[in-house]
Amino acid sequence: MRPAFSVLFLTTLIGAAQGLFIALFACELLAAESLPSSFFVGGSILVLIMSVLGGISSVFHLGHPERAWRAMTMWRTSWLAREGIALPAFMASVFAYGVSHWLGWGHTLAVGTFAIVIAITLFVCTAMIYGAIKVLKEWAHPMTIVNFIVLGCASGMTLAAAYASFTAPEIAGVLAQAAFWLTILGLITRGVSLWRNATLRPTSTLQTAIGIRHPHIVQKAQGSMGGSYNTREFFHGKSPAFVRGVLLTLILGAFVLPLVLVLMLPLLAFIIQYLGLLAERWYFFAEAQHPQNLYYQGKS
Repeated sequence: MRPAFSVLFLTTLIGAAQGLFIALFACELLAAESLPSSFFVGGSILVLIMSVLGGISSVFHLGHPERAWRAMTMWRTSWLAREGIALPAFMASVFAYGVSHWLGWGHTLAVGTFAIVIAITLFVCTAMIYGAIKVLKEWAHPMTIVNFIVLGCASGMTLAAAYASFTAPEIAGVLAQAAFWLTILGLITRGVSLWRNATLRPTSTLQTAIGIRHPHIVQKAQGSMGGSYNTREFFHGKSPAFVRGVLLTLILGAFVLPLVLVLMLPLLAFIIQYLGLLAERWYFFAEAQHPQNLYYQGKS
């Protein structure tokens, strides 16, 4: 599959925002008395900024952005519609959480719990947009949801450690350690899905597609001289060497380098990890082999 950059930006940025909020709420549960309300207000503002930027980026891959609101009307059957509802709900709950801390209201735990539920719901909705596509076996697996949640929480926790290093140094080390272990967990879960997808065997072949059992069938042309929607959107068009380079980049950027840096330089660790997650999300799309590529990917 060939992803639009806005999709990569959307899914990684709101994932980090959700992870950051989960880290903020964990701080309130474990160390609320030692932290000023400004820590939670500033963190909520950062979550909102990232969520808004992610939401804005979502319209850039739409053919008719002015009709985007119509997608929400299909919430009964569409995970995309559910995501479109869950994202504003998450932003509204985070806003209420930040305002509650700013004004000193006493129900921040209740508001934060509600926001956590919405954050998890948003993770599931975003992941199921892809996990619900049964024809793409690389996506149609529980590990899709697991990786969206774990990688979002890992990057959000790394950002929380960076944020705390400037606003609450007394807890920055604990957050950095949490980010370290979440990144290791992300390396394990993403490694499992990479291994699984690399060992998948397609259920359809050129032989089954055309009903000929000859073992050596070579496609010479797709039947037309130029490209089409099928050749542009269902295949990334990059060379195998480029794809292997992206794989190496995501392993180093999303996991290895952040593990080395997060305990010492959490801000640099987050920047590198986020860039690595952009590579990871591109690879997530690239490794999905649509059956139609049996025909359209090969062209003279």
